[in-house]
Formats: sequence, structure tokens, C-alpha cells
Amino acid sequence: MNLLWLSAPLFDLAGHHISILGVAAFVGLMALGLLAAKFSQSDLFRRFLSRCKLESNFVAIITTILSVAVLVFFTVNAINALGIPLAWSAPLPGVPISLLQLFLLVGLLILVFWLSSRTKRFLFNRFLVHSGLDRSLQYAISQIASNVVLVLGIFIVLQNTGIHLGALTFFAGAVGVGIGFGLQNITSNFISGLVILAERPITIGDRVEVGGVTGQVQKIRARSTVVVTNDNIATIVPNQKFIESPVTNWTYGDKRVRFRIPVGVAYGSDVELVRQKLIEAGEEDPHTLEDPAPSVFFVEFGDSSLNFELVAWSNQMSHRPRRYRSDLNFAIHKKLREAGIEIPFPQRDLNIRSGTLKIERSRAESDRPEDTSS
Repeated sequence: MNLLWLSAPLFDLAGHHISILGVAAFVGLMALGLLAAKFSQSDLFRRFLSRCKLESNFVAIITTILSVAVLVFFTVNAINALGIPLAWSAPLPGVPISLLQLFLLVGLLILVFWLSSRTKRFLFNRFLVHSGLDRSLQYAISQIASNVVLVLGIFIVLQNTGIHLGALTFFAGAVGVGIGFGLQNITSNFISGLVILAERPITIGDRVEVGGVTGQVQKIRARSTVVVTNDNIATIVPNQKFIESPVTNWTYGDKRVRFRIPVGVAYGSDVELVRQKLIEAGEEDPHTLEDPAPSVFFVEFGDSSLNFELVAWSNQMSHRPRRYRSDLNFAIHKKLREAGIEIPFPQRDLNIRSGTLKIERSRAESDRPEDTSS
């Protein structure tokens, strides 16, 4: 059977003869490239990279770069198979590097990301773990060292793959205005992240309040910080917020926090008994510290009640302040009820200066038998 017609010229493209066999090879290689690019972004491949001790953000960067490189590789081979020669060592149009150098650049960048991630893990989990430094400070040092390795590695890779940084000066000046306006927030947040890691106004595990967000700091990244609320909702807060806005850090320096619980009792109550019951309610809670011990303040003579304030300290409930206050309120209500101490509701006196006021008895009161004993 004569199959020479498969390699016979079908049409011309850019001065090159294209055959049916070349078209079939082109389609097959492109389909294979798409499948390989899709696999490089699959969950299976991501799990494989995670086993190589890479962080999730680096895994996302590597899979993206690798999928593009795979697609370019198969595309070039598909064009060559089609009958249009593309030399791997020839410079690309408008770019002073070849395809071979481009793939070398991709491989070296992946290596730099891996080294940066490994540097952070090595410093945090092994080298600094026995240094005696605070754990959050160890994390800050590891993160800064990882960023330094990443930046230096990228510069070295660019220099050794034929991309001279001096040639990018004009380009950097041309886009400088765009970076100043379009990337102003990103740059500011990145610098703020470095300041946070250096000064440590917040650390991982702290409970903070900033910009209307209250929760526990889970991650401090280059551009943003992850704060998890008590509802288990992760909120991404730009690092600039922690530098420009007032930040309340419940656990900064000392984890002990003082809670104030207001309580009102009826006039005529035994104030010493009230003090005793409030202190008992505070002391019996397992999360209350013995030192400083709970105390009670007689705040004021209110309109409808005698107002007190229970003061209790805790170093465990700063992450769940609402739960702690609720537990103390339940305990206070129980103690006062057992002691027969009334918790009043607001009362108002009505004075009629002129006219008349008609008062009608309810049906239940009218059906009640009158007391004739007197």
C-alpha cells in the first residue's frame, strides 16, 4: 500500500510545504501538550510537590510556570513536526534569549523557589528551634531569610541565563510610573509585611482587632495577614492596615486580660452579700486566675439599681472573650438567685400634675374574690 501521499505537500505556509502527516503530528503533539499542562496543575501533581516540602504559595507558582513551559515545549515541537523549523538555540524574535535558555530559566527559577522554601523550613524547624529565641521571632527570621534567598536567587538566575539586568534599566524606567500608581498598594503592603516581621507588633497566635476584624493571627505573609475569627472565618487583612490603623493586641507581651462584668441589684440588697456572691462566681470559673484574684467594685447608685462591677483576670479566654463573659453571667445569675438577691428591671415614677387618669381593672383581678377578713 502506497503511503507516500501522507507526506506529499498539502499546502504551503510561510514558504514551507505542509503535509497531512505534518498536520496529524501537529494536532497530536498539541493535544499531548494540553494534557501535560493540565496534569501539571492537577491535585495529584500538587500533592507530589507538597511532599517535596514546598509551601502552598510556592506550589501554585511552580505549577503555573511549569504548565506554561510544558505548553511552550510541545507547541515548538508541534510546529517543527508541522514542517516549519524552529531552532531551539536561535534567539526568539524581539528577545535576546533562545528557547533553550528560556527553559533553563524556568528550571532555575523553580529551583530558586524550592531553595527559598527549604531555607525557611530548615531555619524554623531545625536551626533556630533550640536557639532560645521566641518562636514568633524564629518565624520572622526564617521568613526574612527566605525572601532574601528568593530575591538573590532570581537576580543570579537572570544574570546567568543571558538576561542582563542593565538592559532592563530603560524598561524599568518606562514602567516606573505604572508601578508607582498601579502597584503602590502592593509595594506598601510588602514593606509593611517586612516591618511587621522585624518589629513584631503582632505574631502568629495573637488575638487582634484591626479595621473591624477580630480574630487570631494564623499566617503573616509578604502582602497580607490571615486572621481567623471565632466563627472560623479566615479574613485576609492587608499588612498596611497593621501599620497605619490602631491595632488592639490582646496577647501582646502578657496574655493576662482583665474582664469587667457589670451587675445591677435592687435597692435594699445586702451589698456585702452581693460582693461575696460575685467573688464566688468569679473564683469558681476554671479559667479565672487566682493571682490577681477577682474583685468587686461598687460603681454607683443607679436610677433603678445598685450597680456593681466584677473584675476577673484570665490568660486563657482572650481568644474567646464572649464565652468567658457568658459563663460569668450565668454563674452570677445563679448565685444571686440562690441568695435571694433581686436583679431589678428599670422603674419609672409617673406624676400627674393636672387632669384625671382612668384606671380599669383587668378581668382576672375583677374575678378574684375580695378579702373580707378585715
